[in-house]
Amino acid sequence: MRIAPFKTVLLALFMSSTVAQAAPPVPRIGVQLWSVKDDLKQDFEGTLTRLAGIGFQGVEFAGEFGRYAKDPAGLRAFLEQHKLQCAGAHLDFAALSDARFAATTAFYRSAGCRNLVIAWDKRGASNDGAAAIARELAALSVRLAPLGMRIGYHNHAQEMNGPNGHTPWDTIAAGTPTSTILQQDIGWTTFAGKDPVALIRRYPGRTLTSHFKAKLEKGSAGKPIIGQDRTDWAAVYQAARGEGGAEWILLEQEEYPDGMAPMEAVAASLRGLQSALRPGNT
Repeated sequence: MRIAPFKTVLLALFMSSTVAQAAPPVPRIGVQLWSVKDDLKQDFEGTLTRLAGIGFQGVEFAGEFGRYAKDPAGLRAFLEQHKLQCAGAHLDFAALSDARFAATTAFYRSAGCRNLVIAWDKRGASNDGAAAIARELAALSVRLAPLGMRIGYHNHAQEMNGPNGHTPWDTIAAGTPTSTILQQDIGWTTFAGKDPVALIRRYPGRTLTSHFKAKLEKGSAGKPIIGQDRTDWAAVYQAARGEGGAEWILLEQEEYPDGMAPMEAVAASLRGLQSALRPGNT
């Protein structure tokens, strides 16, 4: 399987603009490693090598580190060897409790991971629960800043429940400093019936990382592959890059249609995103 290097597509997109110097920076393209979690367990280094080979510039960790679980410096060296960067890591609040804060942050700093994102919290299903989440995020934001690190929160459908402007997602955004990353999962946002572009624009400068994932509502036509679904990915990308201040676009694949292997599905979504971002489509 051979895919045109993503850097080529991004360079063409950048050069096509007559106002390139004034344009927002081009975000890097990474992948959330949950997408290939079983591959990682079988061959951690080989899987990362293949991801680099098909064009990804970085990875977001989800708790699997292969033989580097106690060797973050070695992990960073391996990433650098393959021209990969750490886009961040998914974890839970417990990993940043008082008892574990020092060990967790030391590991990720050594690995070169600046962005720590809370992957899920059941309290996010209500506004009261979201307010409690926001208080913890705000405190962690202050605590992580001197270490050169940032906290973020990742949504599922539950955070999008309710009327626009009054969802748990809105509560989290309102209760946290602007340095807190609002890592919007585009798939879950659209699945919940909300507009991802509108949400990016509602909270400018806070979509520093986001998950580009195709997820279909029940009964919808298409496939859960970027470019084969119904999301306007060019519009989402432009909003993330512009108003959102995106540093990373992270592909995530949780469904594997037509018997595709996880790596095949990830590669297909990457091709779909490449197509959506070609000059003339954005």
